[in-house]
Amino acid sequence: MNYNFFTKKKTNTPQTQPIPGREAEMVKGRSGGYMFEAGIWKMLRRCLLIGTAKSTYYAGKQELTEDFVNVVKQAVAENPGRVAEEILYASDGRAINNSAPILALVLLSMGETPEAKKAFAEIFGQVVRTGSHFYEWLNYTKSLRGFGKVVREAGKTWLSREDVKGLAYQLLKYQQRQGFSHRDALRLFHVKPPTETHRELFEWVVKGWEDLPADIPSEALAQIWWYEWLKRNPSETHTAIAQGRLTHEMASPVGKMDQQAWQLLFQEMPIGAMLRNLGSLTELGVLRADESGNILRVEAVLNNQEHLRKGRIHPIDVLKALKTYQSGGRLGRSQKTWEPVPRIVDILEKALELSFDVVQPTGKVFMHAVDVSGSMSWGVVDSVGLSCCEIATTMALVTAKAEKNYMIRGFATEFRELGITAKDTFSSALRKASNQNFGGTDASVAYDWMIQNKFKADVVCFWTDNESWAGHKHPSQALAQYRQKVNPNAKAVYVTLAPYNITLVDPQDPLSWDLAGFDPGTPRIIQMLATGEL
Repeated sequence: MNYNFFTKKKTNTPQTQPIPGREAEMVKGRSGGYMFEAGIWKMLRRCLLIGTAKSTYYAGKQELTEDFVNVVKQAVAENPGRVAEEILYASDGRAINNSAPILALVLLSMGETPEAKKAFAEIFGQVVRTGSHFYEWLNYTKSLRGFGKVVREAGKTWLSREDVKGLAYQLLKYQQRQGFSHRDALRLFHVKPPTETHRELFEWVVKGWEDLPADIPSEALAQIWWYEWLKRNPSETHTAIAQGRLTHEMASPVGKMDQQAWQLLFQEMPIGAMLRNLGSLTELGVLRADESGNILRVEAVLNNQEHLRKGRIHPIDVLKALKTYQSGGRLGRSQKTWEPVPRIVDILEKALELSFDVVQPTGKVFMHAVDVSGSMSWGVVDSVGLSCCEIATTMALVTAKAEKNYMIRGFATEFRELGITAKDTFSSALRKASNQNFGGTDASVAYDWMIQNKFKADVVCFWTDNESWAGHKHPSQALAQYRQKVNPNAKAVYVTLAPYNITLVDPQDPLSWDLAGFDPGTPRIIQMLATGEL
């Protein structure tokens, strides 16, 4: 008997303990495992892209949002200009929705330095683009800070923009939200109309039109005139939509809606509204297998990458629409039911692939390791039942579809075959992943399997919430062993799907990267890392 077991240099450390000598760089996750600290800038991007308004397995939305707010405040104190850049990056169609960027924008306006106030003012109009965004900003501002000088100036600028036609569209489409109306905003900010057309618009906002003008006052106010005309002639919905080009938000509250009215709306429907209303349009009979013209319009809009980009359509928006539409109304908030049109499902499948930013095949060998542990089964979007695991599978699959040499497997406390290939549709891949969630989380099992099977991957992509805790060694230690035994040049990419301040990436490893999840550009970034372009 001797003590070699104790004196021999240890190369493996249980994930429930920090790596010896690296204690200062590591933090204990909510699962009990130790990971490297992500730092405020990685955390900021994660929160902006993923959001914190939904609870995860390990933390509630209140706790996650408090972490987010603290991170934004620290980042604003350190570098407000960089915070503004991160907000713009997320707000430009990369975040799941615009709520987290708007909240961060309010926190930026609360920065104590002139640089913070200046950065807020410079990006305000690029983040607060719609009337709905404006109301949300007002609500957060009222709750968190009040209406000081910098806020009043931003509000005045937004409400007196030079594009009065665009402003009129927003004021008509979103007349009130979150406890505010535009009349409230005009009074709050004491906006002086810069032109006569602005004056007429503001007068309508405050007083309405008791008497309908005989003629349309100006092109900028044409939609408002037709809206007021429809209020007085609700049975003439078809005429108002056709001639006034009213949206469904404008026409529905005041007109009598029927199939022909929805057909007219469909002809002018923007991409976001179309995506949200596919089920309703099918239930109403506007979208049918024998209505080839309407099906072709859906295809022309949704299967156009430029339309998707300009409409800031996030892949998760398409994924939600796909799953909701296939359900025939069983999922989501709609109380309508419909028989899905197979061709619409095909169009949505293609739209989902196009909504990601990918390039030509790299020729590299990829291993996609999807976290299928129990924590990944928690719904990110409860209304349509999307779990982190399903979203991770979708993102892994779109990357795999761009490559020829790849494998997709799932990890928890073992590394199992998921049976997913690039030949799968997104729908079939979701079905294969939906019942796979099991056990604790140990990212190191992926490297163990690749060592045992001598699988030589150029890039190992992990799609995970980062809460790895169940293994007898840390993933960074397992990666070092994999490089020693199989491929010394292997690169590792960890795509984080939860807004936690932890990472599996060893900050001293130049061949490992941490990416924030749900970014449509992630597949392209992975490909560029694989080829050394980044």
